[in-house]
Amino acid sequence: MKTSIEHTLAKVPEVTLGFWLIKIAATTLGETGGDAASMSMHLGYLVSTGIFAAIFLACVIAQIKAKGFHPFLYWTTIIATTTVGTTLADFADRSLGIGYAGGSSLLLALLLGSLLVWHRTLGSVSVSTVSSPKAEAFYWLTIMFSQTLGTALGDWTADTMGLGYTGAAIVFGGLLALTMAAYFWSSVSPTLLFWAAFILTRPLGAVVGDFLDKPLSSGGLALSRYSASAALFAFILTSVLVFRQRPAQASH
Repeated sequence: MKTSIEHTLAKVPEVTLGFWLIKIAATTLGETGGDAASMSMHLGYLVSTGIFAAIFLACVIAQIKAKGFHPFLYWTTIIATTTVGTTLADFADRSLGIGYAGGSSLLLALLLGSLLVWHRTLGSVSVSTVSSPKAEAFYWLTIMFSQTLGTALGDWTADTMGLGYTGAAIVFGGLLALTMAAYFWSSVSPTLLFWAAFILTRPLGAVVGDFLDKPLSSGGLALSRYSASAALFAFILTSVLVFRQRPAQASH
């Protein structure tokens, strides 16, 4: 008989290569999709944030209420965090005038604060211990902060630091490679490395998304945000079907 902990954990996917490929594609879709709403549809950052925040909350509620792991629901919720993260970061950085450095610093503080409160409340921030609605709430709040931070960090690196989209992608891709190497060949906490990798995939996706849809004069490919988003969505859908999504198991 399965324990209640294992039953709840069945809503969280096992972390595999397929997980990371889908995660990077989802973060890229969050960038192109968020920009499509705020810029191409001319809804603005605030209205777009409100729309995506409502979708995000609905997805999280459905995710928490679900009695088992549903891959499409899980990844829909992830995509919702990336889109609201994109428009929220752009609103804070540009409309509020905080700037990329200020926005990144504020969001980093919120992310670390979420992890700290989560750890002090439940004793661990490992995804293998997500076994209650409270833990899931912390999980999704932390993910939302990480997605928003990644957007601001990607813009800061590509624009303010002058690395451009390609240069920024190389930087974040390199940091992800180092994180992976640390996972296989060091004694660093796997939980710490998971969250480091989870955070780093977001700015990587952000700069790749910007590279796809920004004008040629800005170093992008000037692709349609709609077509880029549709292609990324098709890739995610195919990947979820191809890479068997197994539920994470409780650590013993």
